[in-house]
Amino acid sequence: METVFRDYIETPLGLMVVEASPRGVSKIRFLDEGEEILDDLTNPHTMDAIEWIDNYFQGNSKLGFDFSIDLSGTTFQKQVWKELCKVKYGTVATYLDISERIGNPKAIRAVGAANGQNPIALAIPCHRIIGSDGTLTGYAGGLGRKKWLLQHEGYIKYGQEQLSLF
Repeated sequence: METVFRDYIETPLGLMVVEASPRGVSKIRFLDEGEEILDDLTNPHTMDAIEWIDNYFQGNSKLGFDFSIDLSGTTFQKQVWKELCKVKYGTVATYLDISERIGNPKAIRAVGAANGQNPIALAIPCHRIIGSDGTLTGYAGGLGRKKWLLQHEGYIKYGQEQLSLF
């Protein structure tokens, strides 16, 4: 069985865990309240991701991630996740936008499902995907965190509940 390297970082939105294989980061996610914290076993990949996350929350990581990743998923999921990485800091896209960009405009729900299965929060910016009507929809870390992240990136003004796409 392959070793899973792991490290944690406290963020303004709670504790996050970074997991990596010897090839790269495989997961970044928020820990659920009461979830057990396992022993750290870091490697260069986890340390690079922790540094990137820290910079992100300080407002210094606006150009995407710069660490190695080791993704597990279907071909379709990886295609969606690759497209998500093209949604720039401070901007959003809709599920329809992503489905059209991957050449499958009828796959809106499948894009939503792949978005929900994103294993590398923040770096693969699934939080930047919104409903076609401008509403905040689904986020594994919770809609409160999604709203905070979009505010942090300057897309939502504080106090604004719904986004305007026009």
